[in-house]
Amino acid sequence: MIVVTTNEVPGYRIQAVLGEVMGLTVRATNIGQSFTAGLRAIGGGELPEFTKIMYESRHEVMRRMVAEAQQRGANAVVAMRFDTDSLQQFSEVCAYGTAVIVEPIPAGEPGATPQSAGVAATPPPA
Repeated sequence: MIVVTTNEVPGYRIQAVLGEVMGLTVRATNIGQSFTAGLRAIGGGELPEFTKIMYESRHEVMRRMVAEAQQRGANAVVAMRFDTDSLQQFSEVCAYGTAVIVEPIPAGEPGATPQSAGVAATPPPA
């Protein structure tokens, strides 16, 4: 699965647009994490407890978005973005983009890249 933040995938042609896909999670911190992070906040700097939560959240929403795209038959997601919000002590993280079917541009054709030419030359698995 190809996931890009651009509207196109260099070296590939978009053959079909399957629509918007997303992954969403809402997380809460436990009392221990909140207390420890609160103490660290007094001195300033990074809050590793919250960094870990956000990092894990982003991975989870990406996984969910990719799964939704694959269920629709996509092999790529373009224009992928993250969105975050906080609701009291909860944090929401969303990944979204457009599910598409892309085809590599073969070598020698306009727009081909070394990567796409290599993929185009590889026969599909039997």
